[in-house]
Amino acid sequence: MSSFSTIQILRETLAAEMRRDPQILIMGEDIARYGGAFGVTKGLLDEFGPERIRNTPISEQAIVGAAIGAAVAGLRPVVEIMFADFATLIVDQLMNMAAKLKPVYGLDCPLVIRLPSGGGRGYGATHSQMVERLFTGIPGLRVIAPALPHDYSALLQTALRSECVTLFVEHKMIYPMRAEWDGLPAPLVFGKAQIAREGTDVTIIAWSWMTHQALAAAQLLDAREVSAEVVDVRSLAPLDVETLVASVQKTRRVLIVEEGPLTGGFAGEIAARIADACHGHLDAPVKRLAFPELPVPAARTLEAQLLPSSNSIADAAFDVACWM
Repeated sequence: MSSFSTIQILRETLAAEMRRDPQILIMGEDIARYGGAFGVTKGLLDEFGPERIRNTPISEQAIVGAAIGAAVAGLRPVVEIMFADFATLIVDQLMNMAAKLKPVYGLDCPLVIRLPSGGGRGYGATHSQMVERLFTGIPGLRVIAPALPHDYSALLQTALRSECVTLFVEHKMIYPMRAEWDGLPAPLVFGKAQIAREGTDVTIIAWSWMTHQALAAAQLLDAREVSAEVVDVRSLAPLDVETLVASVQKTRRVLIVEEGPLTGGFAGEIAARIADACHGHLDAPVKRLAFPELPVPAARTLEAQLLPSSNSIADAAFDVACWM
């Protein structure tokens, strides 16, 4: 058994799925010979050729527009947006075309859009954002944000076999993470969260890179005699409300952690769902921890101070656990 990085796992998954289904093709900026900004598609051109590994002009709207047409025509395009921040340029294509094709016209749109996301690398204000909150409120879109390397493969397989439009959030800090790899895991259904760590005193809900920060925070809380349960959301749309509610009803206290800004964040949606379903089961107010209402700084020292971390999550969860 070998140890693979998440980048390698994504590459292996894409290659295996392309061998399985000749209708799958990949489109994006510098994804052919160069292999993409983060190397996920490196080497795929040699096996699948330029018809299926297609470099595109620098126009996200044109890329996604062409991909929507290809999907409706029977292909299964995978689009790599170089940085998730640039997905703001495709909102019209997604909101007013791709998401409407099935309910309005009865047309399937099997399209996957990969979004390298998040901070932690000092890339600055326009290359470090988490933008999933912009899309979770659009009916017809699936928004997936895995945390664990094997889940990247299992959920990407599901996305590649789906008839729906899927936004696949890939955090840049998870790319180098390694896991034992002996081949593709079984696909995972969308809309199923997992209990990443069991606990009894407080529930910490997170997704993507924040799941890892929450798990580290839970270890810190052990030393403070607080038992934290960590729920890895994995799928934002559809959302597994049942698993979230069951955990909160067990611990009766909850902290929701989001890397993006607090205002308008998806953590607010989760908080509302919990407040609706857990009335009478809560011993403390529902709390959220998120990035301040600021652009992400390029200076790594400043970025590290502002991003939710294991220490800030542990402190916030401790306050919730001790709230009277």
